[in-house]
Order: sequence, then structure tokens, then C-alpha cells
Amino acid sequence: MAFHAEGLVAIVIFYLMILFVGIWAAWKNKSSGGAEGGDRSERIMVGGRDIGLFVGGFTMTATWVGGGYINGTAEYVYLPGFGLAWAQAPFGYALSLVVGGLFFAKPMRSRGYVTMLDPFQQIYGKRMGGLLFIPALMGEIFWSAAILSALGATLSVIVDIDINMAVVISALIAIFYTLVGGLYSVAYTDVVQLFCIFIGLWISVPFALSHPAVSDITVTAKEVIYQSPWLGNIDPKDKWLWADNFCLLMLGGIPWQVYFQRVLSASSATYAQVLSFIAAFGCLVMAVPSVLIGAIGASTDWNQTSYGALPPKDMDQSDMILPIVLQHLCPSYISFFGLGAVSAAVMSSADSSILSASSMFARNIYQLAFRQSASDNEIVWVMRCTIFVFGALATAMALLTGSVYGLWYLSSDLVYIIIFPQLLSVLFVKGTNTYGSVAGYVFGLLLRIGGGEPYLKLPPFIYYPGWVTQEKIHHVTGDVEYFVQQRFPFKTMSMLASFLANVAFSYMTKYLFESGMWSHKYDFLDAVVSKHSDEIMDKDTLVSNHDNIILSEITPVRQSLGASLAGTFINSEILSDDGASSPEELVIKND
Repeated sequence: MAFHAEGLVAIVIFYLMILFVGIWAAWKNKSSGGAEGGDRSERIMVGGRDIGLFVGGFTMTATWVGGGYINGTAEYVYLPGFGLAWAQAPFGYALSLVVGGLFFAKPMRSRGYVTMLDPFQQIYGKRMGGLLFIPALMGEIFWSAAILSALGATLSVIVDIDINMAVVISALIAIFYTLVGGLYSVAYTDVVQLFCIFIGLWISVPFALSHPAVSDITVTAKEVIYQSPWLGNIDPKDKWLWADNFCLLMLGGIPWQVYFQRVLSASSATYAQVLSFIAAFGCLVMAVPSVLIGAIGASTDWNQTSYGALPPKDMDQSDMILPIVLQHLCPSYISFFGLGAVSAAVMSSADSSILSASSMFARNIYQLAFRQSASDNEIVWVMRCTIFVFGALATAMALLTGSVYGLWYLSSDLVYIIIFPQLLSVLFVKGTNTYGSVAGYVFGLLLRIGGGEPYLKLPPFIYYPGWVTQEKIHHVTGDVEYFVQQRFPFKTMSMLASFLANVAFSYMTKYLFESGMWSHKYDFLDAVVSKHSDEIMDKDTLVSNHDNIILSEITPVRQSLGASLAGTFINSEILSDDGASSPEELVIKND
């Protein structure tokens, strides 16, 4: 492939524009006085809680519309045997934002938390918060590494430049403006990046559709021309597998710091909900050109193009269908617009994930777990260091690890199976404690790992009902790979088991300690008996200083004997419309 000087110039211009916007946003924040005072670290994490609807809607949409989103949607629409029926990301993530807005945005924002892990540490203690930090961190880092890796492969398809150099430069730019401006820079660059994604892909679609090798996509949607119809279908034997994956996207898309960072940056709890609904609509709109590009790929006679006689699916390049369509079905000057779109999508996700990971570490691990007396300036420098460290780690994984997508796939499952049921418990169930949290963590982890992971060649040691052995043929090498496919919805089952284990063990340990069947000296986690445990976070460090929340001493709460069953088990206060409820309402301590 020849070196494309025009493409390189286009990339340089695009990157300089993004860098300029990021620096401008940081300067705007500083000149308005945002960087002054004793809460700089919080402003870096949640932008001073004054993100408006316009910028907030764009940055929350960019939470999920990244390189993996647009490339993955196009890939599944193109893949024979899958098609649009299996391209679940647009609808799954859109519904996750709707569910998050309806049930999770208001209680989290109204209580003035700074990160997603704050309520866990407030109720379950710093050690449990550290355990929950692990899958959250894995998800953010592996996600960043996966999309940086995809960017390098995309650039190699459209512009013949060194993949490693492209990945490193992209990561450095994202790290730099995130270091300089925090959430402000990330939010304002997201606006530019989403415009680039939308315009870049929509400019490419008409040219690709008009290529002589492309058949009418309305015909190929239902008829076999070059491959099976791109609308796809769901085989009855795969319906539970489809439902399992859809639930993972819809519910597993909620407990991510990248989402709650936007929720907590909104100027009010109601704004946080509105932003979630705007972003849900944005996710669907941004997926349309990717769906069309996948359909175009499935409707193309690749023998009539510069790609070659064999289609991408027979060259094991289905995951690269979007850049391949841009390169071989569009004029070169148009493909560069599409390249800018892919680069924008990658950077809009990478910067968010890096900032989210560093925010959780600086606040929930460094400050709340180890140095509660740390100064604000100290936290700022810890954030800056970890932004660079986590960015470098994601970049190194993108360059050196061949199973990045597998690692991200597994970590996404862990977020769904471990963190989501814990979030449900800590927000909506009264009386859960650290013992139940540990039990839920262990149950969910064992049941998920037990099902195996083909991406990582991890064999199962639990064979769920309906499992089958599948074969995967590598067309280029001719190798045949066999793996176990679990058709039972074991991921959702693991999530539910984790949730039930949390509730059951919490109430069991509460009963055993309070009834005297177990001596109080065995309450080594100080989760039931101790009234003022060192392991329970001080609310003063968990709540914003600018939300007019009255902080009082945590006191034990004894349930009324006459309380209804729903009032006994369900934290009904959190579902109320009162946005000014205090965080101690979340702390359920018992005599």
C-alpha cells in the first residue's frame, strides 16, 4: 500500500484541532476561576457540577459512542449469520442510558457523590471499595487499550503509516489535554469529536452506496446475493444467548465511572436524568451510519473492488469492515474524512476512560482508603500521575497484547456481574453489609469464570445447560479452533446470584450477630455490631461541599416492628423525588 501524504496531513490537522479545543477548555475553566480554591480535584473529576445540556448531552453520548461502538456495530451487521439482529450495542446502550436516567442518576447526583465508588465505601468500607475498584479499573483500562488497538489497525488500512506510532501519538494527545483540563477538556473535545464522527461517516455513506460493486441494500437485507441477508435472524436455539448478551449491554452499561462522571457533573439531579435521555437518543442516531456501512459491506461484490477477490469475512477481517469500506468503496479524499471520524471516536472514549480510572484511584483508593487527610493539591497531583500511568498502561496493552478485546470482553462481564448487583444493593436494598457484599462478589466471580471465555481461550469448569462445542475456522491459515459455547444465560444468572447472595448473607450475618448466636468479637469487618467503625468512610469526605447537604453524626437505625415488608427491605427514600436528601439516609447501621 502506498503512503498517503494527504491522509497524514488530514490526521495532523484533526489532532491539532482536538488538542487546541482541549487546551482552550482548560484555559476557559481556569480563567473563570474554576481552578482556584480548595476543590480543584473535584472540579477535575466532575467539572464543578455545572455542565450544561448542550455540552453535557454531547459528552454523555460520547460515553458509549467510541471506536468499539461504531466499528463493532458495522462488523455485526456485516457478519453472515448475525446481521442487524445481533448488532445489539445501539439499542442495548441506549436502553442502559434510559434505565440509568430513570433509576440511578437522581439518587447518585442528589447525594453529591464524586465517583461511582463513593456509596460503596460509605456503606461497605474502604476494603470492599478497594475490591470493587479492581473490576471497575480493569473495564476502563482494557476498554481504552482495545479501542487504541482498533485505531492503529484502522490507520494501517486507510493510511500506510506505522501502527505503533499512530497509537502512541493518539494516546499522548488524549492524555495531554486530559491532564491539562480534566473533565472540562474531555467534555468540550467530545463535542468536536461527535461532530467529526457524525459528519465523517455520513459523508462517506453516499459514495460507498453509489459504488458499482454495491448492490441495492434494500434487496440484500432479505435476499441472498453475495452472502446471507444483513438483517440477520435469531435462531430459536440462540434466543437465551441473545437475551443474555442484551441484558449485559442494557444493565451492564450502567455501573461505569465514565457514565456516572457525567451524571455527577450535571448541575442538578433532574439535569442528570435529562442528559441520560438525550444521550440515549444520541446513541441511536450515531449508530445509523455504522449500520449502513455494515449493510454496504454485506452487499458488495468485493471481486470488483481494489480489495481483492475474497471478501473480508474470508480474510478474517470482518472486524475491519468499516475502514475497509471507507478505503475501497470511497474516493481517497472522502475516506480521510471517515478516518477522522474513527480517530475521533477512539479519542472520545480513551480520554473518558483514562480520566475515570484516575478519578476512582485518586479519590477512593489514595484519599479515602489511605490518606483521608491528603490536601486538595496532593489529590490533584495524584490524579495527574495516574492519568499518565493508566494512559501509558492502556497504550502498552494496545501495542503488546494480542487479546485486548478478550480482556475487555471479560472485564465488561465482571462489571455487569459484580458491580451492578452491588450498586442495586447499596442504593435500593436496606441493611446490606460488607459480609453480603463479599459473598456476592465471590459468587458472581466464580459463576462467571466457571463458564469460560473463548476470547481468552479460558476453558469452562462449569458446564451450564445447553452448552455445545463449536468450531471456528481461520480462513487465512486454515486452522480449526474448537470452543465451548454456553447457550444458557449464565451471565445474567451469575448477576442475579451475586445480588441474592449479597442480600441473603447480609441479613443472615445481621441476624446471627444481633441474636447473639455469633459473638460480637467475630464481627471482624465491623459491618454489623460496631457503631463507629474505622472502616466506614467519613461522610465529610464523600459529599460535595457545594450541595447544601447537612452532615450529622451517623447513628444506628432500628427498624420499626410495625414497618411494612416493602419498607423493611427496600430503600424507598431513594426513589422519592426529594433531591436534597442527605447521604446518611444511605447508611444502614443496626444495633
